[in-house]
Amino acid sequence: MSELDTLPEQDVVGTDWDYLIVLDAARYDTFERIYEEYLDGELTKVRSPGSATPEWATKTFTGNHELTYLSANPFINSLGIPLNELKWGASSGYEWTATEHIDTIVDLWQEEWDEDIGAVTPGAVTESARKHLNEGYDGRLVVHYLQPHAPFIQEGTGRKMKRIKAGFDDVPASGNASETDPETLRGRFRRWIEPKLGDSELAQRLGMLVELDAASATDLVSGGIEDTLREYYEGNLRLALAEVEKLVEELDGEVVVTADHGEAFGEQGVWEHHIETYIPPLIEVPWLRVE
Repeated sequence: MSELDTLPEQDVVGTDWDYLIVLDAARYDTFERIYEEYLDGELTKVRSPGSATPEWATKTFTGNHELTYLSANPFINSLGIPLNELKWGASSGYEWTATEHIDTIVDLWQEEWDEDIGAVTPGAVTESARKHLNEGYDGRLVVHYLQPHAPFIQEGTGRKMKRIKAGFDDVPASGNASETDPETLRGRFRRWIEPKLGDSELAQRLGMLVELDAASATDLVSGGIEDTLREYYEGNLRLALAEVEKLVEELDGEVVVTADHGEAFGEQGVWEHHIETYIPPLIEVPWLRVE
């Protein structure tokens, strides 16, 4: 029996909390090492039901849940479109539709999108949460930050997230997702090279590198790919935790901080995160009950 098999399962809907804060792609070990600089509480390592957001959402929200979900991730949206009808969700085959399981979804990925960086900033998520705290909301409140998920805000722009968002933006008009890439040369290169490389380790590594700006080349050469990406990732997590620290001070009730899945940096030949890839860096996530 592996260590993964002995971990307690992450039970989002069956656990008591008033506020659930989701840090997208926050792997346990990095979180454990730095969280006490920002938050106090009881930390537990738990096993996520999924290794990417579409899988996690499908396996987590299976009933009808009285929640208000502030979502910076496009996969959890109010569009009413099953994941398997979208090109970015089709490879999973999941028929899950967010609006069939979650009462109220606020599309921060549309309302608060920062076109310059290709993401929703942690600060924008915090401000939206404050707004809903002041104006009121139904049920329990979920606040889903996009970080530490790429793009690494201080080091690049979200080319992949721009493509995902563009696909969801096109849904009401076309009924399916486009593969429009706002980046011209880099976008054309990625569309050309990805089919040739398939799901290889090289393809996965390139998928992370294309999120970086040219200025990162010096860091990559001096520090190496893995160490540099880990450093950038930790920077993203720190940005998110700094905002969570501010938000928690304004919450009155039970607060839990967790993640939908983790992130891999070459472990067992895996980079980034992918559905149904059950390795510790992707499945081991934090469950922090804030004090």
